[in-house]
Amino acid sequence: MPLNLHNLKLKLHFAAVISACLISTSAAVFAAATHSPQLNPPSVVFDSGKNAVEQLASANARVIVLIFAATDCPISNRYIPEIARLDHELAAQGVAFWWVFPNPGDTLAMVQKHAHEFSIATPTLIDFHQELTRMSHAAVTPEAAIFTVKDGSLNEVYRGRIDDRYIAFGQERPQAMHHDLEEAIKAALAGRAIPKPSGGPVGCSIIPAGKKP
Repeated sequence: MPLNLHNLKLKLHFAAVISACLISTSAAVFAAATHSPQLNPPSVVFDSGKNAVEQLASANARVIVLIFAATDCPISNRYIPEIARLDHELAAQGVAFWWVFPNPGDTLAMVQKHAHEFSIATPTLIDFHQELTRMSHAAVTPEAAIFTVKDGSLNEVYRGRIDDRYIAFGQERPQAMHHDLEEAIKAALAGRAIPKPSGGPVGCSIIPAGKKP
């Protein structure tokens, strides 16, 4: 179901419930406030100076990609260079990438430290209440969700693995044979049917909100 973004310019008050935090490349702290995930994902964030900044879907965004991860998941950490490559190569075509950390144990401080240690330049969100997780139906880290942007709405067109490097937990190929995420993004940009991955994501289960890690 398309998700109404109110033309990507929904105005929220800082007093609204804070449900996600964004860490920029300069390590400044941001927080995102959301309504119900059935209506819109985080589209207004506040920087450390409490200035409202619209980030998730800019005016020229055509595709939004959410990559669900965990600081202690070795498989999702192995994909950091691949996501950085895709972000670098596809940003000019209107593709916006976001790392999303949904696990209760991944605190703001831990994700900030993780982003610094792994030199993550892609924008990063902490999904405190797992609203993005539910919106994307994600269950594993790493797992990717692709949304196309049209007429102020988001439509999920892909959810699944990044590629087929991992056959099972602890079993991997020297290199991927099929780059499922990259192929799906390029199909979305071209308006073609989105190819479905031949296998599911391999990684670490997302811990439900409220459960101790």
